[in-house]
Amino acid sequence: MIANLESGRRANLPLVDVMILAAALYTSPICLIFPVGYVEETQELPFHELIPTWEAMRKFTAEEPSHDALDSGLIPDFNRHASLVRTVEAALRETERAEFAVKTATTPTQCEEAERRKDDYAKRAEEAKWSLLGLREDIREEGATPPELPPALTDIDLPDTDDEDEDDI
Repeated sequence: MIANLESGRRANLPLVDVMILAAALYTSPICLIFPVGYVEETQELPFHELIPTWEAMRKFTAEEPSHDALDSGLIPDFNRHASLVRTVEAALRETERAEFAVKTATTPTQCEEAERRKDDYAKRAEEAKWSLLGLREDIREEGATPPELPPALTDIDLPDTDDEDEDDI
């Protein structure tokens, strides 16, 4: 496959072959399609002008809007979901650290400062959880399934409730 590409006997590579080649090279397929850091400029699409490779890769992955204003689907929502999960997890870790600091404080001032930090991080975690819950509902309203939550955050989703009474069926 590689020899045929290098010799010009093969002009294109199906996506499945890119994926197999990437796995064989222990890299991501996107790194083969857009070699960021190795090629300064590339085409976003065939027969288009050259643009920075980083920009072309970000447009391809819908991290940056395309000039054609193409629909990015749910990719921005899934990226925001991942960001909110990281925010909640970080705020919860910091809340735990602050709780430990409260317990081990040796002066009233240290205790007050640790309590303030604990409350601040707990508030951030709660706000991010609510944002995450709303985003997950928006994704469901689009008819899609939100990403799986880490075990520590499974309390974010409300349990499904069956509004119908069995007698009504």
